[in-house]
Amino acid sequence: MRVSAKSEEAKRAKVLVEVLQEYFVKKLDDISYELGKQQGCEPVEWLRDEGKHGGGVRYEARDESIFNRASVNTSQVHYDDNERKKLSSATAISTIIHPKNPHVPSMHMHISWTQMRDGRGYWRIMGDLNPSLKNDVFQRDFDMALDKAAGVHGDEGVENGDIYFSIPVLNRTRGVSHFYLENFNSGDFESDYSFAKKMGEAIIDAYIGIALQALQYYTSYTQEERDFQIDYHTLYFFQVLTLDRGTTAGLLIHNQNDVGIMGSIPSHIDKQLLASWEVLMPKPQDELVKALVDAMPEESIVYVDDELKKVLANVVRTHYTKYPEALSLQASGGVGIDTVGNHK
Repeated sequence: MRVSAKSEEAKRAKVLVEVLQEYFVKKLDDISYELGKQQGCEPVEWLRDEGKHGGGVRYEARDESIFNRASVNTSQVHYDDNERKKLSSATAISTIIHPKNPHVPSMHMHISWTQMRDGRGYWRIMGDLNPSLKNDVFQRDFDMALDKAAGVHGDEGVENGDIYFSIPVLNRTRGVSHFYLENFNSGDFESDYSFAKKMGEAIIDAYIGIALQALQYYTSYTQEERDFQIDYHTLYFFQVLTLDRGTTAGLLIHNQNDVGIMGSIPSHIDKQLLASWEVLMPKPQDELVKALVDAMPEESIVYVDDELKKVLANVVRTHYTKYPEALSLQASGGVGIDTVGNHK
């Protein structure tokens, strides 16, 4: 059984992320029942220190006729019993949807409330659209929905998102539409809470609308289009495991939810394509790419199952334990937050 954080803000944040999770999972289940094999998402629970310091629940999609990989995760980790920690609690919803059909874009969303020991806190709000095949209509729809919901924060969110999801060595970004607010706190918790809820609902609604359009219009796809998807999924894998600060922080803080933290990884990646990017990486990140490749089976197209996720998680953990200074090479939206240090 999970113990919840004590502060009122953390309790409210936990309600918010669980409401958003329920809302999104129902809509994903509706897609399966309307257009797939009528298989709903299933919950998987994990515990932080056997529940003493919280834990979380992720809903994993089971309908493989619709989803390549999809999970909707909520968590709350807290240290109310340890006043030596800088952090009081961290509450989040983090979700990634990789559809099977390459015409349907992938989508990532993260909304979290982090509260420090002294009572200070901040929101982290992210949403990005990640198509394997370019579609200007879907990109426009997603951009417009986020811009409308974000209001005066729209320009800042887009600017930060474009920076955060940049992949410098490939001279491109992960995805086509990005929104990211870090360390967000206007001083009015109720207003910020409502804004986070509004953004979450807007991201979910926009994506579900896009997914339904794509699934009903693009009822088939070619092997070439499938190959484009695997290439893009390899790029996604590369960005997440070499640049994504949130993923790395989660793996460094503890090893009790490796499969959940690695839930954003697509099912198949091109090992040779991944290996070709090693020479482009600055030191010591070239070693990280090589270690990830070396940890994989011999196949050219690698299936990433739960056991391989655990192995890859340990590769990342080992690399940054050896080279802690390499954390400075990871993605940033322009605001420096020491996520790992806050848990120490």
